[in-house]
Amino acid sequence: MTSEPTAAPTETDLALLREAIAVSKSAVAAGNHPFGAVLVDPDGAVVLSAENTVVTLNDCTGHAETNLVRLAWREIGAERLGDYSLYTSCEPCAMCSGAIYWSGIGRVVFAMSEAELHELTGDNPENPTMSIDSRVVLNAGQRSIAVVGPAISAEARVAHEGFWG
Repeated sequence: MTSEPTAAPTETDLALLREAIAVSKSAVAAGNHPFGAVLVDPDGAVVLSAENTVVTLNDCTGHAETNLVRLAWREIGAERLGDYSLYTSCEPCAMCSGAIYWSGIGRVVFAMSEAELHELTGDNPENPTMSIDSRVVLNAGQRSIAVVGPAISAEARVAHEGFWG
């Protein structure tokens, strides 16, 4: 199942996705998988960022979005996160989508779809991509989460070039 955009991203969304992509490149430089995410407050300011830490922390749950949710929960608190947006270089996997849902974050914007990621990684054991649209998980509960994406896939792919080979 592939993700189809529900709303067109704004120019601000695209700029913030580029920040998430920059974080994904930092993850690679640190020895991790190429995924990054940023959290944006209601005024549009980036307040937190997180990169993938699966390799360096030897933690299969160290995905960028899950790391960001942990930070946000501690530093901002669930009561405020409904007004925040999470921007990520790649569509959140089922695990990350669940964490985002439980955190209370109100909006998710992603650059590259899970299906496009699978095209890049194939059967690489370091990324056993699941074919689950994030919207299915994010909107299966008692509240709905706005989801925008995929948006700038070609730009997000750059961090993955030569990585999964």
